[in-house]
Amino acid sequence: MRTLRATVLAPVLFGIAVLVLWQLAVVVFDIKPFVLPSPLRIGGLFVQDAGVVAAGMLVTGTNALIGFVVGSIVGVVAAVVSALLRVLDQLSQPIVTAASVVPLVALGPVLYTMYGAGAETARQLIAALAVFVPVYLNTLRGLRQVRPVHRDLMRAYNATGWQATRAVTLPGALPYLFTGLRIGSSLAVISALVAEYFGGPVDGLATAITSAAAYSNFTLAYAFVLGAILLGLIFYGCTLAAEKAASRHTPAPS
Repeated sequence: MRTLRATVLAPVLFGIAVLVLWQLAVVVFDIKPFVLPSPLRIGGLFVQDAGVVAAGMLVTGTNALIGFVVGSIVGVVAAVVSALLRVLDQLSQPIVTAASVVPLVALGPVLYTMYGAGAETARQLIAALAVFVPVYLNTLRGLRQVRPVHRDLMRAYNATGWQATRAVTLPGALPYLFTGLRIGSSLAVISALVAEYFGGPVDGLATAITSAAAYSNFTLAYAFVLGAILLGLIFYGCTLAAEKAASRHTPAPS
């Protein structure tokens, strides 16, 4: 019960308090909608145009999901190979470092030129690149956290390599893996949104935000921003739920 209050109830109450203060500030100081719309106006327009917002969430969410899956798989596989081959890890460090500082703003137009402005490929690749780095680094760190006493115990029991991996290495690496996945889930949505600002098909949440702002419909723009926030929360919540499920079914090394 205490954990539930700390992880769910406290953030919800804090969020409600922020929204109430926001609404009061708009009413008391008579802030105009083009400066800062009120939460009630944003929520009302979000409900009114729920179909349009949901369509944008579907497009952006699909690109983010594909990028998340591809980036996670490549990151995990690369981390496993690097953990087994230290030479490969040393050779790949400059590449991973370079990938972590690639400016997505500059990469978007390049990929749109390569794959065509009408394809979603560029957005998915940008999301995959953003996810790859935290998943790779965290997974690799987790695979190297096996304590020497656990390795010695596996050797004493004459365990095979797979048995040692299943009983010790993987359970020890899972928390690090899911840390990378949780970070990557948010980055996938953010990078997919950023990629939409620099070309590609005229759909998705970022394009809708830009169009609404261009026509000075700032309340509608905030409604689409709310859709982007909900999309990020969905990704993060699904990853967190998967982590909880995996932790229940994976025995921790003692």
